[in-house]
Amino acid sequence: MRRGTRYGELLGPLLAGGAPPGLVERAARGLGLPERGRYAVVVLGAPVPEAAVAEGPDADGTRWCWCGSGAGGGNEGGGGDVAVVLLGAAGPAGAVARLGEHGAGPAGMSPVVGSLAELGAARRLAGTALLTCAPGTREVVRLDERLPTALLVSRPELSARLLAEVFGPLLALVPAERAVLVGALEAWLECGGSVGRAAVRLRCHRNTVFNRLRRLERLTGRSLSRPPELVELVLALDVLRRSSAPP
Repeated sequence: MRRGTRYGELLGPLLAGGAPPGLVERAARGLGLPERGRYAVVVLGAPVPEAAVAEGPDADGTRWCWCGSGAGGGNEGGGGDVAVVLLGAAGPAGAVARLGEHGAGPAGMSPVVGSLAELGAARRLAGTALLTCAPGTREVVRLDERLPTALLVSRPELSARLLAEVFGPLLALVPAERAVLVGALEAWLECGGSVGRAAVRLRCHRNTVFNRLRRLERLTGRSLSRPPELVELVLALDVLRRSSAPP
C-alpha cells in the first residue's frame, strides 16, 4: 500500500471527476500506474489504520494508493481516508478481505472501473456504499452488494417518505409492541418466507407468527403475498433499521 501527499495531489483531481486527459496521463506517469486497468475506489469512514498501510503490492498484485482524508471532495461518505486500488488476481473480494484483516472500516468500495479517467464516478459510488454501512460497525461493503440500500440512502427524503407511508401505523404503536411485529417480519424474511422456521427461530408457535404477520399486513395495508407490496415492506424495513428510532 502507498500513502502520501504526492498520491493525493496526483489522484485528487481524478477523484473529483472531470479531469482532462493530460492530468490522467500525468498521474499515471507519476505513480507508475496504467491508464487502463481494473480499478476501484475505497472510502473509509475513519482514518485508515497504520497497520493497513505498507509499501509494495499485496501478495496477489493488488496496489493501493491512499490519498488522505476527503480526497476527491463530494458530500457522500465520511471523513476517513480514500484509496485508489489497482486490483490484483483476487479482485474486489480480496481487497475487501485485506481491509477487514487490518480492522479498517466502516468502508465502502465502488464497482470496478476500467481506467483512471473513471475514478470520479467510482469515488462518488464508493461514498454511497459507505453510507449503507450499519451504524456503529466496522464493516467493509461493496456497492454491488448493497444496491437497494444504496438507492435508499441516496435519496433520504424519499426514504423518509417511504417509511412514513408504509410503516406509519406501525410506528404509532408502543415500542415493545412494534418490536414484536417487526421481529416477526424479520424472522420470516430471514427464513425464506417460512412461518414454521420463523416460529422455531422466535421460539413460539407457528400460529403466533402467522397472527403477527397478519396484523402487520392489516396495519400497513400491504400483503406479503403480493410481490410489489412485499418489496415496499422490505425497503421500508431497511429504512427503519437505519433510522434513529428503535424498532
